[in-house]
Amino acid sequence: MPRSVNAVASKARRKRILKAAKGYYGKRKNVYTVAKNVMEKGLTYSYVGRKLKKREYRTLWIARINAAVRAEGMTYSQFINKLNTKGIELNRKVLADLAMNEPETFKKLIDSVK
Repeated sequence: MPRSVNAVASKARRKRILKAAKGYYGKRKNVYTVAKNVMEKGLTYSYVGRKLKKREYRTLWIARINAAVRAEGMTYSQFINKLNTKGIELNRKVLADLAMNEPETFKKLIDSVK
């Protein structure tokens, strides 16, 4: 009896990897074993990158809030503390957006917590 190797699934698997590696340089795009390793590493980087993106955005928001609050004579940590004691639950994304796009509204918010 001939040996069964399931060539259809193997070929599909290789094709999927090579299609995903399209656009890479040199052997990375057309040699299966190299492409597989590169794709694996790339997927790892994309996973880590999604976490880093969140971290970097939070840093940006804090910097924007801090800059807007310091113009009013208060520090970021004092402002966040006063927001929490007053029970105002606005996240940093919204606060940064207010500070950038609607400075009058943000100034009223600062005055309300002072």
